[in-house]
Amino acid sequence: MRAPIGLKIRNYRKSLGLSQSGLARTIGISPSYLNLIEGNKRDVGGVLLQKIAASLSIELEELTGESEQRLIQELEEAFTDPVFDATHFSNADAVALVAQFPGVANALTRLFRAYGDVNALLEAQSNRLRSDPLFSALLHQILSHITALRSSAEILEDEGDLSEAENQRFLSSINREARAMSDVGQTLIQHFDQTADHRRSISPARELDDLIFNERNHFPALEDAAAQLRQGFDGGRGFGEAALAEVLDARFNVQVERGRSPDANESGFPGQSYFDANRRVMWFQGSTTAATRQFQLAQLLAELAAPDVINAQINDPRLTSPAARRLAHRAMSAYLAGALVFPYAAFLEDAENHAYDIDFLSQTYTASFEQVAHRLVTLRREGEEGIPFGFLRSDPAGRLTKQFPLPGLLLPNSGHACPLWAIYAAFRSPGQAVRQVVQFADGSRYLFVAKTVSKRLATFKDQPFHSSVMLACDILYADRTIYGQGLDLDDPTADVPVGPACRLCVRRACAYRQEEALSPGAEGTTMRSSLVPQRFELGESN
Repeated sequence: MRAPIGLKIRNYRKSLGLSQSGLARTIGISPSYLNLIEGNKRDVGGVLLQKIAASLSIELEELTGESEQRLIQELEEAFTDPVFDATHFSNADAVALVAQFPGVANALTRLFRAYGDVNALLEAQSNRLRSDPLFSALLHQILSHITALRSSAEILEDEGDLSEAENQRFLSSINREARAMSDVGQTLIQHFDQTADHRRSISPARELDDLIFNERNHFPALEDAAAQLRQGFDGGRGFGEAALAEVLDARFNVQVERGRSPDANESGFPGQSYFDANRRVMWFQGSTTAATRQFQLAQLLAELAAPDVINAQINDPRLTSPAARRLAHRAMSAYLAGALVFPYAAFLEDAENHAYDIDFLSQTYTASFEQVAHRLVTLRREGEEGIPFGFLRSDPAGRLTKQFPLPGLLLPNSGHACPLWAIYAAFRSPGQAVRQVVQFADGSRYLFVAKTVSKRLATFKDQPFHSSVMLACDILYADRTIYGQGLDLDDPTADVPVGPACRLCVRRACAYRQEEALSPGAEGTTMRSSLVPQRFELGESN
C-alpha cells in the first residue's frame, strides 16, 4: 500500500488556495497527471517531489510519508481482525484516515494494541483455568492440606482426653499444614502473575520496534560513542578479539575464559557466553565462533565503557515500562557493539565497493552473516546513507523472532510471514544465500536475500539449531548489490507474487495460502469452504 503522499499534496494545495491546474503548471506536469498523483494512483519522488514541496513551501520530509506508511500498515493489520468485520473497512480507508486524521489513526492503533493485550491476558488466564497441569496440581495440593487440617481439627474437637503431648502434636500438624497451604497459594498467585507478565511482553517489544523505526534504525549518539572507543584501537593496537580482551583487562579488570562450562548463569541458562560480574570473568563455551567472541567482547566493552550513553537512549518517554527499557538496553548495547566492530565510514565504503556482498564483509570483519546484516540496516546517517534495508529473522518453526522494518514493506508484527518468502526457502539450502525478486499485490517490488545461520554444537549430544536471516530492499537499489547481478530486474513477469502473511494477503487465488484471508472489504474466500456453496454472514438477523 502506497503512503498517502498524493492525499497530503492535495490537502496542502487546498489549504493554500491553489488550483490543481495552477500547481500542475508551476511544477511542469499536466493537470491530469497531478490528479492521478493526488488520488494516490501514481508514485512520486525524486526531482518532481522536490518541486512540489518547494511550490507548496513545505519541507520534503513532510511529504515522504515514512512514518505514515508504518501507521497505515498497523491499521491494515488491525482491520483484518474479526472485531472489525461488521465495519467493512478497506485498505483505502486506512490510507485516507492517516492522510486526513493522523491523530485519530494513532489513537485507533493504540486502542487496538490495548485490545490485543487484554485478549492475551484473558487467554492466558483461561488456559490456566482449563488445562494447565500445574494449576490442577496446585489445587489438589490445597485440597489435600485442607483435608489434613480438617482431620486434625476434628480430632482435637471430638477427643477431649488427649494428653498434652498428643494435643501439641496435632496443633503442630495444623500449623504445618497451614504454612504449606499458604506456600501453595503464593505459588499459585505467582504463577498467574508470571503468565500475565509474559503474555504482555508483546507491548514492550512493540514499543522498542516503534522507537527504532522512528529513528530510522540509526542512533547518532551511539555512533559517536563507538567512534571514540574505536580510536583506542586504531592507534596501533589493531582491532579484534585479542585487542578487546586486552582493553577489558586493562580498563575494567575483566578476564576472558574459554572451555570450562559453568552450570548456569543467574537466569538459569548457560548459553554460549556469560559475564560473571562478581568474578569479573567473561566466559565463552569452547565451541563459540570467533565472530561471536569478538562481538560479545565488544558489547561488554560498550556496556562497561559507555553506560551513560546507553542509558540516555533508553530513558526515552516512548519506552513506558521497565520491561521495554530492559529490552532497549540490550538492543542499544548491541547497536554500539556493531558500530564498534564495523566503523561507519570504512564499513560503508567496503559495502559499496564490494556490492554489499555479505559473505565478503563477514570475512573482512571477522563477523557472522547476521551481524553484517544488522549493521547494513543501520547505515542511515544523513548525507552518508547506504542502501535502505529491512531485516527479518525466523526460527525453524517459521515464527518471526526479530525485525527491523523498511518503510513501504509490510512486515507482520508477529507470527509467520508469507510462506513463499526467501526467509523460508533458505532453510532448504543451509549455508547458501538465497535471492528472490518479489512483487506485492499493490505492484511494489523488492529484492529479498536470505541465509540460514546455525549455532555451533559444543558436544555430540547438543541439538543443532538453525535460524534464517533475511535482508530486503526496494527493487530500485537491487542493481547496486551483488545479489541483483544476473537478474532481469526490468522484467516484472519473473517476480514471485507474494503477500505479507496469509491473513493480510489480498491474493485470493494464491495456491499456497495457509490461512483464511481476513482482508477487509474483499469478497469472501472459497478456501476450505463446503463443496456445495453455502452462505455465512456475521450478525445475520433472523
